[in-house]
Amino acid sequence: METMHIRCAGFGAAVDSYTRDEGDLWFLSMLGNQQSVRALWARLLKHEPAVISDDALSGGRYCTLAPQALGEWRFHATRLPITGATHAMLVPGAALYASERQDFLLLARTDAEAPGLHYRFLSRRIDLPLHPSWSGWLWERGLASGEVRPLDALGIHAWRCVPDPEALQAALGRALRGHRIPVPADELANAA
Repeated sequence: METMHIRCAGFGAAVDSYTRDEGDLWFLSMLGNQQSVRALWARLLKHEPAVISDDALSGGRYCTLAPQALGEWRFHATRLPITGATHAMLVPGAALYASERQDFLLLARTDAEAPGLHYRFLSRRIDLPLHPSWSGWLWERGLASGEVRPLDALGIHAWRCVPDPEALQAALGRALRGHRIPVPADELANAA
């Protein structure tokens, strides 16, 4: 994998993963000296544009922190003992499970774990009773409806999820009536 870099106002760091939607940066994991990493963090929070490229000196694409997440960013940094470098991540509140936002950013290590994570985040954020056995159907429906949209990512898999509870409720009713998803066994036992 080619090493990516981020630059802003004369500071730079290596990027091991990021998520962006056009010029909106939704997640960033970087490695560099402590001063550069903290300076990049401060500049990005001031909504200054940065450049992410595969060359530490030139080229690349401009990006800024996603405006939909302004004021909700978490900065996590740790010094790596052997090298003395600092590893830092900028994570928006929308990527946190406990967030009160209805929309969310889904970050996964693999595509295979995305449906299960999507179900967990979705069931926490909307008032519809959802069953874990529907996670595959919920995921496919979200992708087909555009409520789940893949983002440009490096080193991670990412989707921006903006659920529409009314549309989901209608689709869920149709799927249950059409037997495209199973009625949970515990609901059948309660009905008997």
